[in-house]
Amino acid sequence: MNDLIYLDNSATTFPKPEEVYKFMDTFYRTHGVSPGRSGFDAAIETEEMVSATRKMLTELFNGDDPERLTFSYNASDSLNMLLQGMAEKGDHVITTKLEHNSVLRPLYHLEQDGTIELTYVTFNQDGYVNPDDIKNAIKSNTKMVVVNHCSNVIGTIQPLAEIGKICKDKGVYFIADTSQSAGAVAVDMKAMGIDALVFTGHKCLMGPTGIGGSYVMEGIPIKGTRFGGTGVRSAVKTHLEEFPYRLECGTMNLVGVAGLHAGVKWVNEQGIENIHNKEMDLWEKLRAGMQNIENVTTYCATSRENQNPVLCFNVKGFEAGDVGTMLDVDYNIACRTGLHCAPLVHEVIGTFDIHGAVRFSIGAFTIQEHIDKAIEAVKDIASIRG
Repeated sequence: MNDLIYLDNSATTFPKPEEVYKFMDTFYRTHGVSPGRSGFDAAIETEEMVSATRKMLTELFNGDDPERLTFSYNASDSLNMLLQGMAEKGDHVITTKLEHNSVLRPLYHLEQDGTIELTYVTFNQDGYVNPDDIKNAIKSNTKMVVVNHCSNVIGTIQPLAEIGKICKDKGVYFIADTSQSAGAVAVDMKAMGIDALVFTGHKCLMGPTGIGGSYVMEGIPIKGTRFGGTGVRSAVKTHLEEFPYRLECGTMNLVGVAGLHAGVKWVNEQGIENIHNKEMDLWEKLRAGMQNIENVTTYCATSRENQNPVLCFNVKGFEAGDVGTMLDVDYNIACRTGLHCAPLVHEVIGTFDIHGAVRFSIGAFTIQEHIDKAIEAVKDIASIRG
């Protein structure tokens, strides 16, 4: 593992900062008790850490009330709660062809069971959605617009502020999936007009897997879809309506919250912009190197502006999966191949019928040597059929 060149950070950032590993271990050894359930010191101190994490994330997203920051397993989990909790019979929902299956599948099921009508807005050759296309798709019964802030396939960062303004002007709720952007670029709910967002902890926020959540602005109509213990007001027969309990039940993933706490703290200390600029410098070198290799095609990698450090490509004459296997076995390079849980993206860029593409995704611990070796490895592979 020490020699592994890890270029699969869009799936999960790895490794994590040392501070994350240490805090998870230390905190769980000393405070591995249920938060908010009891009055002894360890339980109170545990709840304080959870509350502090809610506060850090609320500030990161420019929300108002940390109680409206709720935890879940991941972004997919929170998206299911938001979409199912907001959609009502007869609603029209607009989304894009950039979405991950964590958005597409819940919406598809809602469409299939007759709850909603669904419209997909496409993106241009550079990988961006035109906000006017969303504006033109809005109808009298449009309830919400759901947009992926940053594509996990092509890395393009969408113009959320423009889309958010359109939604506000039209009286439509705006939901943002920040799985790939939270911790990577600025996410300002007020400036971007976002009514609700989802995030995951195990990507750019540098936390572990199994922790994520959402932030829902005041006044957004969402009903709870899960019911159970909250640790407070146990005599009440129905699940509590107030936040965070409306979207949380049962004992939370405490060690996950602890890791997320340390991860967000590390990201804040390093500076999101500093991390991003370093990663994008490496991305530019990777892009230039890959685009100079004969028989290699890259997708939507046109500029570093409004872009995250993700590069998808194919090698002529090879299946993407075979390229990934060679990179792993022969060069010890970890990457992701296939449709990346985002089939509509691949339909638009023309890679669906050829079983997707190879994805390199750079992270905070990627170094120049990794990029050089990745370029040389792909060059070697491409030369086989050259």
